[in-house]
Amino acid sequence: MKKGRILTGDRPTGPLHLGHYVGTLANRVRLQDEYDVFLLVADYHALTRTAEKEHVIATRQFSRELVLDYLSVGIDPDKTTIYVQSDVPTVAELHLIFSMLTTVPRLERVPSLKEVMDAEHIENPSYGLLGYPVLQAADILHVKANLVPVGKDQESHVEVTRELARRFNYLYGEVFPEPQALIGEVPTLMGTDGRPKMSKSLGNAILLSDDAATVEQKVRGMYTDPSRIRADIPANPEGNPVFQYHDAFNPDKAQVEDLKDRYRQGKVGDVEVKKKLAQALNAFLAPVRERRAFYAARPHAVDEILAAGVAKVGPISQQTVDEAREAMGLGRR
Repeated sequence: MKKGRILTGDRPTGPLHLGHYVGTLANRVRLQDEYDVFLLVADYHALTRTAEKEHVIATRQFSRELVLDYLSVGIDPDKTTIYVQSDVPTVAELHLIFSMLTTVPRLERVPSLKEVMDAEHIENPSYGLLGYPVLQAADILHVKANLVPVGKDQESHVEVTRELARRFNYLYGEVFPEPQALIGEVPTLMGTDGRPKMSKSLGNAILLSDDAATVEQKVRGMYTDPSRIRADIPANPEGNPVFQYHDAFNPDKAQVEDLKDRYRQGKVGDVEVKKKLAQALNAFLAPVRERRAFYAARPHAVDEILAAGVAKVGPISQQTVDEAREAMGLGRR
């Protein structure tokens, strides 16, 4: 008996990285044995910044790469339902219904909206970008998910979902659950350049699809304490991204503590610390690369997985929308 239902997903805008793994992917893999998991490829969400045709076409290709990333980290299509968002049209209908139950000022208060606008220099957001959390609420609630594994920066979106569920239930009767957010054990992984967040667009990410040589190269160039110009200068490992990655991915905790102790005493250089990190990361990524290569060599398998996902989620979504329409007085289709 499953504990409940989970919905989560990602925009197909490029390859996933280690930050995605610690933020959400690890939880998805861990929970797929305990929950009924729905994992969407959020291609509509990928259009909220730009809807140029070239971008739409690229999104379709990125969707396949995203599925390969999912499968490579151990997400099992026999346990997790993987589907493409735009292949389930009832999500758009529920999004429309929910858009009537919130206000523009409420959406403008979502912290991530301002961050996106500032980062991408957007002066006039599209309706789609402003309504991103509303569409996300439709994604979550069309399968009546009660748990949503997300990164720390998406927690405010889940709160919008909870508010919309409460508002709908108050106006029309109990239809939707109020889902909880589940934050990863390492909510935000620093970038290799020392910035607070790893990001594909900033070029400071180690990708799940990187080969061993690329990982070694990126680790060698990682930011460390700029005041430590010699290996014999004592320094604090706290706040150092190299040690944050050790904590997240190096299973040899005794080795990590030894490196930290020697770092504080000025008895180990950055070269050794980084070399051991690269070894730990490549050991972690070795089975990831193996699984990715297996599915990449079988492109028809991805098509079959996505088709099976839509076949499962479609009737569930239609049932939910029928219940919502009936509760509102619109009537079932």
